[in-house]
Amino acid sequence: MSPSGVAVFLAAGPMDLRGSFDRLAAVTRQVLRLDPASGALFLFVNRRRNRLKALWWDRNGYTLLFKRLSKGTFVVPQVEESYGSTLQITTEDFARLLAGLPIGTPGAGPQIIH
Repeated sequence: MSPSGVAVFLAAGPMDLRGSFDRLAAVTRQVLRLDPASGALFLFVNRRRNRLKALWWDRNGYTLLFKRLSKGTFVVPQVEESYGSTLQITTEDFARLLAGLPIGTPGAGPQIIH
């Protein structure tokens, strides 16, 4: 689903997904403290965990992916300090997340970067 070799970051806490490109880029810069134009893929999930937006800078502009589940929820790891915390996940975990499956391997889950 995502280009190979791309870093994938998941915002650990719920996000208001009503914003679009500029708002998610600002959240990436200000809250996650990462560069939205780095070429990495940034994932955001709403409070009910039934919607996901992905922001990705592709050479000359942002790409926005939006997925809404008709039933069920995205299985997102819970972290103690979620607001502003970011998990780095693999592209395989991203594919599992989109499929509604738990991410990470037993005993070695996603890496919390801050």
